[in-house]
Order: sequence, then structure tokens, then C-alpha cells
Amino acid sequence: MGEDDMEAYRTQNRFLNSEIHQVTKIWRKVAEKEKALLMKCAYLQAKNCQVESKYLAGLRRLQEAVGVEAGECSELLRQLIQEALQWEASEASADSVVLSPISEYDEYGFLTVPNYEVEDLRLLAKIQALEVHSHHLLAHEAVEQPLRERWAALGELAPSLEIKQLLRAGVPREHRPRVWKWLVRLRVQHLQGPGRYQELLSRGQACKHPATRQIELDLNRTFPSNKHFTCPASSFPDRLRRVLLAFSWQNPAIGYCQGLNRLAAIALLVLDEEESAFWCLVAIVETIMPADYYSKTLLASQVDQRVLQDLLSEKLPKLMAHLGQCRVDLSFITFNWLLVVFADSLISNILLQVWDAFLYEGTKVVFRYALAIFKYNEEEILRLQDGLEIYQYLRFFTKTICDSRKLMNIAFNDMNPFPKKQLRQLRMAHRERLEAELHELEQLKAKYLEIRAARGPAVPEGCTSEDEGEAEP
Repeated sequence: MGEDDMEAYRTQNRFLNSEIHQVTKIWRKVAEKEKALLMKCAYLQAKNCQVESKYLAGLRRLQEAVGVEAGECSELLRQLIQEALQWEASEASADSVVLSPISEYDEYGFLTVPNYEVEDLRLLAKIQALEVHSHHLLAHEAVEQPLRERWAALGELAPSLEIKQLLRAGVPREHRPRVWKWLVRLRVQHLQGPGRYQELLSRGQACKHPATRQIELDLNRTFPSNKHFTCPASSFPDRLRRVLLAFSWQNPAIGYCQGLNRLAAIALLVLDEEESAFWCLVAIVETIMPADYYSKTLLASQVDQRVLQDLLSEKLPKLMAHLGQCRVDLSFITFNWLLVVFADSLISNILLQVWDAFLYEGTKVVFRYALAIFKYNEEEILRLQDGLEIYQYLRFFTKTICDSRKLMNIAFNDMNPFPKKQLRQLRMAHRERLEAELHELEQLKAKYLEIRAARGPAVPEGCTSEDEGEAEP
């Protein structure tokens, strides 16, 4: 090959390199423009969700203000509400572009808009779904994408301050099963043995556990708004049954307690594997929660309700004074929160963010979030002046929380300081008082039975005993 040919090839190569460089620059510009347009579309869609949410909220307030006796105006409002409830993004015009419509179920199988029988609750559910969707769209590029990149860049997981902060911010869905398995293994590796889960299942097949009947009853009550537990073709109920039966043999002191079904169900939804869900349940009941949390007396659960009351009085005195004046007992609402770690209360993306931190840091996280939930809704609760009205609001208000970042900041910043020592001391003090109260009740019961036995089975004059009644023809 001559020098002229070589020079021609060099010239051609320089030209091609220049062309490739130019094409690459054009491609990058197009990619950046596409990303900017997608972000703008997501922002506009989020704003549209917010506008629709405000429109629905406005309709609801108008309905409350107008009442039922306003004739044509009331009828028009009812018609507008019905149309708003029936409208979905998928029914928009064919020319419109819907990047991320609100789907019927979320990524874990929960209904995004629960089908309440009461129209007002359905309207609230739709408003909440729109708010959640708008927060998700706005947070995706600014918060979620950088978070995904940080989790993807992590190598082997090990306890650290960085992991603690990342868990508090929430684990992206694609990383959550791996991270939860690691968190569970940290807590139960001393309990795990090869073939342990299969051994427990075999024991259950050989002998029926006394808890079997209650487990069967609770299977049908587990997350009625989740398609994985309501669809007849789903394998989840059978797998949940096996996990709960295995646990009843693993821990005979507890066997089964109502609430364990929901803890195990959340573990199944995230981890998918039966055995992993079983060990997650073991980790929660036997290593995270205090002893007697799920015993017959629920002693530690009762203690924690008193602890929460003290913490609320310290952190939110104005709210607690208001609730005291209205004679509202929060334990009717909060007992279930702590027992099942909010499994029935928060929407799934916020619930699982709570669990991400809870599995690593323990029960302190549950108290932080319980306080944060009340702080998040404090102004709304303070506006309510009637005890019954407050109870009705408290029944569903946790489902109206849709800004996970705001709630997290309240829990881990606004609720500081929150020393472990304080929590430990409060638990010890309330446990002593509660045990003393229970002991006093047992003494009163024993004294009553003693007096009753001393009186004998005498029947007052003029009364007929059951035995005499049965003897009559």
C-alpha cells in the first residue's frame, strides 16, 4: 500500500471521526432535550393532579356547606362529584399523552383508590390518590433517581452511618428485597439453621397446632384492599398460612396472635420468598419488639401505649391538651399502629419506608413516626372541636398523608432530641406501674372468688336455680 493510499485512509478516518463526534454531540443534545421534556411533562402532569385534587376538595367543601336541602344547587354538586369520581386519566382524549396514569393498584398490589361504600370517603380516597401521584411525579427526578443511583453504587452491605441515612430515606423497590434479607439476617443469623423452616412445616403436617383455627379465620381478613390476598387464583394466602403455622411452632410461647398475619403479609409482599418472610417475622417478634408484645396479655404493647402518651405530651403539648379537653383516648387508634407497625394505616410507599428504617434501627423508629403522623396533621385536628368528630377523623387520617419526605423530616429532625435512654426509662417505669396494677386486679379477683365460694351456692328465696329448672317437666 502506497503513501498516497495511507494518506487517503487517514483523511477518510479523520472525516469519519469528525462525523461520529458531530453525531454524538447531536445525540447528546437530543437526549438532554428529551429528558428535559419528560421532566416538564411529569411536572405538568403533577400540577394537573394537584389542580384536580383541589377541584375535588372544593366540591367536597361546597357539599358540606350547602347541605342536603339546597335543591338544584345540591343536585348539581352531586352530579359533578359523580362525574369526578368516574373520570380516569385513561378516559382522556385520544390525542392526549398520559405518561404515568394512576393505576388501579400500586406496585405492591394495594388499591390506589379504595372502593368505599360512603361517597364522601371515596372522594377523599380519590383526592389522596391524586396527591400521592403528584408527589411521586415531582420527586422522581429530584429525589428518587439520585437515591436509586446511590443504592446501585453500594457494594457489599455493612452497618454504617451512610446505610442508616439511606434506609431512613427509603429503599428503591428494585433493591428492597436484597436489603431486607440482609437486615433480617443481621438479626436472626444466630437463630437460623439449615432446613429449619422445612422442619417446622413438617411438624405442622404431622400434628395440628391449636392456633390453626385462628390463623384460618385471619387469612380472609388480611389486607382486603390488596389483590394478592383477595384474588382466588393468588398463591399468597397459602404461603401466608404456611409462614404463620411455621412461626406458631417456632415460638410456642406466642403461637399465634392477631396482627402477626399482617406483619407476615408485608414481609411476603416485599420478599416474595416464603422462608425469607418467615425469618422476617421471627426478626420482628423475637429480636426487635420487646418480650410480651404479642403474648396473651399484650403487656409490652400496653406499656408502649403509655410511653407514647408521655412522648406526645412532651413533643406536642398543645395537641394533647386539646384531645384531653375533648376526652379523646388515642390508644383506640394508636394501639394497632404499634402492634402491626402501621401495616393497616399508611399507604404502601410510606409504610415500607418506615419499615426500611424500623428493620435496622428498631422500635424507636415506630415512636418517631407515630409522633410525626400527629405533627403532620396537628393543625387539622386542632380545628375539630367535637370528640366524636375527632374520632371519625382519626379513623382514616393516616391515609391522607402523601408527602413521604415531609413526614420523614418531621420524624427524624423535628422530633429530636429522642435518646434511647429516655425510651428505655419510660418503658421500665410504665412496666412497673402496669404490673403493679395487674397484680392488684388479680388480688381483688381472688378476694372476690374467695368471698363468693364462702357464701356457697345458695339461691335467693323466690328464685329458681338452673338445675331446678331443668328438673321440671
